[in-house]
Amino acid sequence: MKRLGKYTLLFEHGPVILGHAAVCGKKEAEGPLADEFDQTFLDSYLAQDSWEKAESMLQTEAATLAIHKAGLQREDISMIFAGDLLNQCISSTFGLRDMDIPFLGQYGACSTMAQTLAMAAIMVESGAANYACAVTSSHFCTAERQFRSPLEYGSQRSPTAQWTATASGSTVLGRGAGIRIKHATVGRIKDFGVSDITNMGAAMAPAAAQTLLDYFTDTATKPSDYDHIFTGDLGTVGTALLHDLLRENHVEMRNHHDCGLLIYDRERQDVHAGGSGCGCSAGVLCGHILNAMERGELQNILFIATGALMSTTSSQQGESIPGIAHLIHLQKDQ
Repeated sequence: MKRLGKYTLLFEHGPVILGHAAVCGKKEAEGPLADEFDQTFLDSYLAQDSWEKAESMLQTEAATLAIHKAGLQREDISMIFAGDLLNQCISSTFGLRDMDIPFLGQYGACSTMAQTLAMAAIMVESGAANYACAVTSSHFCTAERQFRSPLEYGSQRSPTAQWTATASGSTVLGRGAGIRIKHATVGRIKDFGVSDITNMGAAMAPAAAQTLLDYFTDTATKPSDYDHIFTGDLGTVGTALLHDLLRENHVEMRNHHDCGLLIYDRERQDVHAGGSGCGCSAGVLCGHILNAMERGELQNILFIATGALMSTTSSQQGESIPGIAHLIHLQKDQ
């Protein structure tokens, strides 16, 4: 492994995404990216007897599909990196327990898709894994029950609130030709004192800005060097704040898109400030973005998944919400 600058890893061999899959729920299937998902479910329970079991099933389906699309079998996968939003990452452990693949659980809140990708890439680049899988998920109903209030309570949602995506995304990395991971920048925790649990975008934006600035410094590049720059799930509030923070550092980013603003139609769907959750950026990346790269519509992109490192305990004790953002540079072979 090689380090570029202070915060960025350089993948000289460039682990390749051999297979990817996005699995989503009903609301996502009604959104503008519906045709980009491999599988959609109209039942929020996925024929299970709890929402938590349904979220686990999302991970099972996404990982299974990605492995199949890579032309591999479960036994070919050296290790799997997975995470979600629930306590002790139960969506991942219960969803993947029957796959019999060496498992390394991850928690980065909504930044987990980038974190699992970075870890899988490190393992393939170093030779520790022939093939490594990265998967993450979220579910609107499980997240509401854990972090805010059960749906039965019927509480009113703030205009700054974002809709947690019911979705899972998965990739399989290995050697070959295709879409390569060229760089990964591990983010630093940033906390601007935001304590409103209904305003995740404001809590995460400072971390996204810092990670982008670190990456541009380490690589001596600028936003215009890339086709598009995708952030995880900042929504309308976080996106505006991100641009303000970058402008303060003399960086203009005109080719930016936020996964939380891509996955839903905010005019037609009642999602307030946009989408959120681990599955939001995972579903958009493993569906829309990677599909566009395979079609040749995109060649060179940055993917920055953002997360709010909170828990119900910390929020109830009046703590602020630390943010984190990890960056992955993807480039398609010419």
